Order: sequence, then structure tokens, then C-alpha cells
Amino acid sequence: MLGIEDKSVVLAYLLCIISALLCIVYGALTWNKGDDSIESEDLHWVEEEKKVEEDF
Repeated sequence: MLGIEDKSVVLAYLLCIISALLCIVYGALTWNKGDDSIESEDLHWVEEEKKVEEDF
């Protein structure tokens, strides 16, 4: 079969393909699922960044 004599090599190829497919499915299912809420620390950081850029 395709010049591959050892069954472990075939198994490694199959596991790599299955792993890639599972990664694609997981990525498609969790696309844009973010629960990143804006915290007060984030707002404070943005204000400081604006001040630094104005001073620069």
C-alpha cells in the first residue's frame, strides 16, 4: 500500500490526518466564542496609553 511496509507508519499517518480533522472541527465549532469582558483595568490601561502617545 503506497510503498509503506510497516503498519505503524500507516497508523501514524492516519492519526495525523484524524488529528488535523479534529482540530478543524473544533476550530469551526468554537469560532468567535469569546467571553472577553471589558474590565476597569483594561479601561485604565487604554487611558494611560493615550496619555503616553500624546506625550510622545
